Amino acid sequence: MNIVFVLFDNVTQLDFTGPVQFLSRLPGAKVHVVSKDGAAVKTDCGFSILPRSGFGQCLQADVLCVPGGHGVRDAIADTALVDFVRQQAKGADYITSVCTGAFILGAAGLLQGKKATCHWAYTQFLPLFGAMHQPARVVRDGNVITAGGVTSGIDFALELIAAISGEALARTIQLALEYDPAPPFGGGSLARSNHETVRHLRASVYDKAAAEMEIAIKNII
Repeated sequence: MNIVFVLFDNVTQLDFTGPVQFLSRLPGAKVHVVSKDGAAVKTDCGFSILPRSGFGQCLQADVLCVPGGHGVRDAIADTALVDFVRQQAKGADYITSVCTGAFILGAAGLLQGKKATCHWAYTQFLPLFGAMHQPARVVRDGNVITAGGVTSGIDFALELIAAISGEALARTIQLALEYDPAPPFGGGSLARSNHETVRHLRASVYDKAAAEMEIAIKNII
């Protein structure tokens, strides 16, 4: 089973490293981490990731996964990357994204008429790609599976493992990796956070980031 992760500069590394840690434990899984030219990509955490290959050397994906991050603004305008995702999706059993990686699927025309989700700060842009936002950490519509922000990628991975190999294996992997979230503070979702925390985060980060994302999206549609 070929599991292909498509990386680009300024990717949010946990969008990728979270699900890959779980999906790599599927029986027969072969993980292929690719970038356009096979060169290292910069993450949002100050380190780089060295992919396995470039697009031209990548095998056909059974599971295609596109993570997100601030680099999505440039990635959706990269015709080579978007074309690669579009072509890989034609033969993939599952087409998936984490966080704003959904917009790369959207740029490839893969969200039209689909229910989908992404990071809470950007869900208003899903309809620009013909998608219908569903307020959930993981949304499945046919063979398209989208996850919300960052840590939702782990939930998505477990749901996909269950879909492919059964709930028993998903539970076993969940236990093996001791995934039993118990955050020290409440409010890890928009609905459970207090107004002041949301207001401050929007003002300091996401008002500007969302405005820049909107410009990037409208430049390609």
